[in-house]
Amino acid sequence: MEFLRKTLITVAVLGAGAGVGFALLAIVTPGEQRKQEMLKEMPLQDPRSREEMAKTQQLLVATLQEAATTQENVAWRKNWMVSEGGAGGRSP
Repeated sequence: MEFLRKTLITVAVLGAGAGVGFALLAIVTPGEQRKQEMLKEMPLQDPRSREEMAKTQQLLVATLQEAATTQENVAWRKNWMVSEGGAGGRSP
């Protein structure tokens, strides 16, 4: 009888804990409208940020392509955005 009593108390305590945890999760989880607002606020969701990121990636790819096709060490350039004529002076 004592075993059954302890088992029931244990189950009740664990159930209460799970219930409290679920209730807290339901309270802090944002609703669908808030989720949509949060997605809009995330970086790269607005067109200007996406365009800026695309431009940056294009410049990076162009720099890598130029570095692959030239003998100049582009890492020694003072201004990496300048093509061949504006080298920083050092070459391998």
